[in-house]
Amino acid sequence: MVSDSWAASGVTPVSAQVALARLRDGNHRFASGSTIQKTPFDQTRHSGPIADQEPFAIVLGCSDSRVPAEIVFDQGLGDLFVVRVAGNIAFASQIGSVELAAERFGARLVVVLGHSDCGAIAAALEQVEHPSHSRSPSLDKIIAYLQPTARAILALNSQPKRDDLMRLAVRANILTAMGHLKLGSNILTQLIENDGLIIVGAEYSLRTGKVRFLEDLQDSRECPLRIVVDNERKESIS
Repeated sequence: MVSDSWAASGVTPVSAQVALARLRDGNHRFASGSTIQKTPFDQTRHSGPIADQEPFAIVLGCSDSRVPAEIVFDQGLGDLFVVRVAGNIAFASQIGSVELAAERFGARLVVVLGHSDCGAIAAALEQVEHPSHSRSPSLDKIIAYLQPTARAILALNSQPKRDDLMRLAVRANILTAMGHLKLGSNILTQLIENDGLIIVGAEYSLRTGKVRFLEDLQDSRECPLRIVVDNERKESIS
């Protein structure tokens, strides 16, 4: 088990609620054009010895070049522990990275950050609708991870509008990744039960620059997503 270096240092981790408020405020600044992180490098942190990292939140996000978490949330160097992969999926390596930041560095908030018009989600939907041969076994693994959710979303409606289909698929995939983080890690489960760790989902809009947390979006129209995710969480994590 990874050692609790943050605990040994005597540092009290930022609570999940405080961390979430910081991210909400930061994204509001970003979307409104009033960011406080004016440069990519904080000179005040470079002026002294390099301290142990103390990120206040973990972000599992997509590798899409338009969604850099530090910029989207208007945070500086050392504030966020960011794990990025196409489709913000939660394979073993991503789960292990989240475990590292939660257990070793004391971060108590995990955000699974999806986004509108996700290319990986679109590819998965296309593969379900029109199966084709791929020349990349590695890419196939990502698409295979996304396919069960894409297939279930397509089954909800035989003739959905494309925009609605993408929106539902993006949000269902966020929920699926959240479930895989919880089901695939005894460490995260214990931290949730005993140490105040919270895992939340969020969706970034490429058009508006705003991040909307899924807890703010729950209404009757989203109920089928819960059914989809509960059914698909039993897929194996490789």
